[in-house]
Amino acid sequence: MGLLITTLESGIYEVVELCTMLMELFGLAVLVSTAIRCFIRWLKHDDTIRLTLAQGIALALEFKMGGEVLRTVVVREWAELGILGAIIILRGALTFLIHWEINNEKKELIEMEEIAKAHAEHAQNTQA
Repeated sequence: MGLLITTLESGIYEVVELCTMLMELFGLAVLVSTAIRCFIRWLKHDDTIRLTLAQGIALALEFKMGGEVLRTVVVREWAELGILGAIIILRGALTFLIHWEINNEKKELIEMEEIAKAHAEHAQNTQA
């Protein structure tokens, strides 16, 4: 029975480590692809890149946070759990701040579109 439990623990540990690495890799892939796309859009002088970049960073952080949560499954010491908890809290705070920035950026873009639309309507009315 002891051998079975040890084997199962070892198998779970390996699966969790693999899944954690995959989550970290997904987060990295999202971050790098978002950065490349935003850099190309920046070269084209696109004003909406801040929003896209913030959304990409938020998604990457969520993947990385998912990896940290998975890692808590195989933690064996309280000190390691404390470190993982601190990392999760920091990444959660970063995600919250980025989502706040995303909402503010969306509001700014909507306001800019409304101003541009009102300006275009005013210009059209003065020409008529």
